[in-house]
Amino acid sequence: MIIDAHHHLWRPERGYAWLDAPELAAIRRPFTPADLTIELTAAGVTGTVLVEGGRCHPDEAAEFLGHAADTASILAVVAWLDVADDDVPATVEWYRRLRGGEFLAGVRSQVQGEADPDYLDRPDVRRGLAALATAGLAFDLVIRADQLPAAARAARAVPQLRFVLDHLGKPRIDEGTAGLRSWRGPLAALAANPNVTAKLSGLVTEAGPDWSPDDLRPFVEVAIAEFGAERLMFGSDWPVCLLRSDYPGVLRALTAALPPLSARERHEILAGTAVRTYRLAPRVAHLVPAQPA
Repeated sequence: MIIDAHHHLWRPERGYAWLDAPELAAIRRPFTPADLTIELTAAGVTGTVLVEGGRCHPDEAAEFLGHAADTASILAVVAWLDVADDDVPATVEWYRRLRGGEFLAGVRSQVQGEADPDYLDRPDVRRGLAALATAGLAFDLVIRADQLPAAARAARAVPQLRFVLDHLGKPRIDEGTAGLRSWRGPLAALAANPNVTAKLSGLVTEAGPDWSPDDLRPFVEVAIAEFGAERLMFGSDWPVCLLRSDYPGVLRALTAALPPLSARERHEILAGTAVRTYRLAPRVAHLVPAQPA
């Protein structure tokens, strides 16, 4: 079984202004649950986690939770929420009352868009993070590499919250060894917190146009060394990945970039970690085979 822990859907006309950038023309079109189903079938992927797509509006959460209610392969939703808002608990409760609200597994703020690398240190943000922990949700960290130190401090400050690092913190894979060197230490500091998991997602986009699995391998190996397979999960980042690769190509690239692993470790990365982190077990119980010895 394979779980894709990170993908998006969108209709650009509904408010995805970031897609207006000229270099994103290839993905400036609707991506629907029907499109997703075609990709999953072709790649042999069992289920997914649908993640907010930068619209930054509660209406997107309502739409995505509805998709989850209607689409068997969407096992959970990570919805947008402004973690610095004055009343995070009220927003969470509203999401849960929506149709499909039972599929809410986590939330995400567009922290990468904050100029301040220490944004996650703000008292209002910390208050919001604590509220998410009380609500039993995960918090996805979509952050730049220079924001990793603040993320590590936040994880230490709110140990009861499940943090999920998206895209390994966006290392500069296109810079090769220099990108690896500047990223490795901050990543290790974040990984030292046991309440943090990470996604092997978005890497082909950070690798540049002429990438190969060899470019990804040193970064994947560091992630495995710091987190262990039991705290890492596969994510396609589809359809953003289409800027560099089709959906099956991303999965092939990740498996090619992995070092030698046991069957159990591969299962963790491809399914087990996502099931635990987003609490998917009730929805996949009939699909999960016995774990390899």
